[in-house]
Amino acid sequence: MHRTLSTVARGTAFEERSLQLLQECFSMSLKRVGGKSDGGVDLLGWWWLPLSSDSQSAPMTPPRRRIRVLAQCKAEKKKFSPNYVREMEGVWHMHAQARSPSESSIPVSELDTVALLLSESKFTTATLTRALGSGVPFLLMHLPPPTPVSSDSDVETTLGEVGSAFWNPALGGAEGLLRGEFDVRWERDPGGGGRPGMWCRDKRVQNWTPDTHGECVNAIEDIDR
Repeated sequence: MHRTLSTVARGTAFEERSLQLLQECFSMSLKRVGGKSDGGVDLLGWWWLPLSSDSQSAPMTPPRRRIRVLAQCKAEKKKFSPNYVREMEGVWHMHAQARSPSESSIPVSELDTVALLLSESKFTTATLTRALGSGVPFLLMHLPPPTPVSSDSDVETTLGEVGSAFWNPALGGAEGLLRGEFDVRWERDPGGGGRPGMWCRDKRVQNWTPDTHGECVNAIEDIDR
């Protein structure tokens, strides 16, 4: 029989699953900050992306630019409401205004912030419409619940069903943070399921973060400043 998790345990498990996937597939250095005083943020950190295609470096390798990530994770059975988008817009504006003195020397290009919403349930049409029309850079990701390998096993697959990912023009458009240079593609596994991946000019972007490649920059501590 498959074990039924409590609401809190299910939420925690989803946050951990989301964090792992984002670090392994999206070049994000994140930490969990969920709790009563989380300020509306479950995962916090940096997104490490290749520099502009105008750079002399190939899009597959460093150097990278960093974008701040504010993420909320919702492990609910009901469909994802547009109210969560409105809530996240408020969180984004609050963080954008709370620039610390230690960040005064950081280039403005490194202080861009993306709002990331992850959900086990599907997004409603109203939710997508709200996010697409927002001036806040949004990335929405649907990660269906993992399923048992068999009906007689409690062992779960890592990612489960194929999900979906959407971003709005403020993030992925030609005038957005990503300058229209990147795509998100959901890559299917031969055995079923799949995972999201980043692509730049039809080339897959290699996953990279400073903390996983022995660099001196500690992205997790950096976000606390």
